[in-house]
Amino acid sequence: MNKPKLSTPSPRPFAMRKAAAAIVITALLLTACGKAAPAGTAQDAASKPEQNAHAGHGAAPAPKEADVKAAFTFSPDKPQAGKDTLISLQVTDSANKPVEKFDINHEKTMHLIIVSKDLSYFNHIHPDYKEKGLFTIANPFPAGGDYKLFADFVPSGQSGTTKSQWTTIQGDAAKPAAIQPDGNLTKTVDGKEISLAFDKLQAGKEVNLIFNIKDGGTKKPITNLQQYLGAVGHVVILSEDAEQYLHVHPTEEKATGPDAKFMTTFPKSGIYKIWGQFQHEGKVFTVPFVVKVP
Repeated sequence: MNKPKLSTPSPRPFAMRKAAAAIVITALLLTACGKAAPAGTAQDAASKPEQNAHAGHGAAPAPKEADVKAAFTFSPDKPQAGKDTLISLQVTDSANKPVEKFDINHEKTMHLIIVSKDLSYFNHIHPDYKEKGLFTIANPFPAGGDYKLFADFVPSGQSGTTKSQWTTIQGDAAKPAAIQPDGNLTKTVDGKEISLAFDKLQAGKEVNLIFNIKDGGTKKPITNLQQYLGAVGHVVILSEDAEQYLHVHPTEEKATGPDAKFMTTFPKSGIYKIWGQFQHEGKVFTVPFVVKVP
């Protein structure tokens, strides 16, 4: 008597189930990889433009506004025009503890820029670091009115940050000066003839700022500019309302003239005031220009 043949299960259904499982797992992995990084991650931080920053600095992400705080105080409480006002700046972290360590940035621990509301007054000074996050400096404000202060500093281990505050000075106010674009971008300051040129002036696009410096009398190019704060020069740019702030460093820091080149990006269209600062024969000179950015 012949024994019935036993049928062997086909391997195909098992192989198909295995293949299907592999496809599902692969799909899940691809979906997870394709998801956007949650807000606050390095990917998110790196994609956001840093505002009120030193243009041309490294690509390290800027500290969040909540990570570093700065409190301005003045002595006397109601500063008077024409008299020294002690400006104090206390830097703290998110837990209100003093930030105690700072990196040297262009030869200084802090750069403090002070401008009047109409941008006619400009001062670039360097507060003394006392200890435990406290900086102080005395400054005589020339007239009554509103002024804005910008403090640039670099907490150790973080990128540069800028904190600002408006303050009102008591006393007779100066007659407001109109902020109007210059028709001629050549000026004479302290015996120097300085011309400003752009390769292309357009909001949101990188632009080269080229300062050409000559002797005002002989018209000969000045080729022996000295280092000012570790560079051939420094440039500060403010929008008409003092809300957009740029502190720009040169592309060739060791240049000696007659050209000093800078690169920056104007964040939006409007009127901006530009201050270039340079040093020659031991004296720092500042040249202002006003431009309209399309």
